[in-house]
Amino acid sequence: MEDCIFCKLANGVFPTNSIYEDDNFKVILDNGPATKGHALVLPKQHYENLFEIPEDTLKEAAAVAKKVASTMKEKLGCDGLNLVQNNGEAAGQTVMHFHLHIIPRYNNDGQHILWKPTSPSPEELEEIKNTIIGA
Repeated sequence: MEDCIFCKLANGVFPTNSIYEDDNFKVILDNGPATKGHALVLPKQHYENLFEIPEDTLKEAAAVAKKVASTMKEKLGCDGLNLVQNNGEAAGQTVMHFHLHIIPRYNNDGQHILWKPTSPSPEELEEIKNTIIGA
């Protein structure tokens, strides 16, 4: 897509702090990182979100994320990792190009990549389940 910033970053139109690249993906350090080493897995081809990316490409993205995350754990000494993938504005997606965040986590890093659990009743959970599976 001609006006997509992530397409341009993934395909070398603009310089990046790239930490991994292959024929289909580029992994770059995030310019506004949550923590030291926060990176983005960017497919070189444009897919807006999870619903557009082909399954085989999604599997490749996960494999790339695993490879880079393993290197981060070894080289940065992080205590854990978050893999985050947002779809749609309501979910926090700000660039409409599929991407996967790899966020190294460090004890006491001050980040809160969590949610507040709710307390649905067993009946509500059953109703949601039946809606999803069509029962």
